Amino acid sequence: MQIAKNTIVTITYELSNLAGEILENGSEAVSYLHGGYDGIFPTVEEALEGKNVGDDIEVTLEPEYAFGEYEAELIRAEPRHLFPAEASVGMQFEGAAEGTDEFMLYTVTEITEDTVMVDGNHPLAGQTLKFKCHVTDVRPATEEEITHGHAHGDHGHHH
Repeated sequence: MQIAKNTIVTITYELSNLAGEILENGSEAVSYLHGGYDGIFPTVEEALEGKNVGDDIEVTLEPEYAFGEYEAELIRAEPRHLFPAEASVGMQFEGAAEGTDEFMLYTVTEITEDTVMVDGNHPLAGQTLKFKCHVTDVRPATEEEITHGHAHGDHGHHH
């Protein structure tokens, strides 16, 4: 079966930077609903269209097609008293950007006696990446998967 809209695609993948450093070794299979449901990078989805089980692809993802450009304005200094005593560098907290109700994930990058520096950028923001994957399975999506907009069962989302 070829990969097409409303198929469940299962892949193993590897994500690396341009220097060849492996950032994610997705040796464990993942599944997604193909066809514009935002289950995978659109550039990767385009490259997988029409492929079959056993096929491999390699795609270069520019920042705007991966984790976005690095935005310096997403770095914030917050008062130390707003964080738990056990807060440490690398911890992540959800918070709303100033003046909005839009919540995002912030990573603690530095802690001083008075402030906690947090960064709302994805750790891979601003980087050009190489995405390699191997197609291990393709099957028709169920009506329930299409309605929910994601894969269910093995390697997919569970309710």
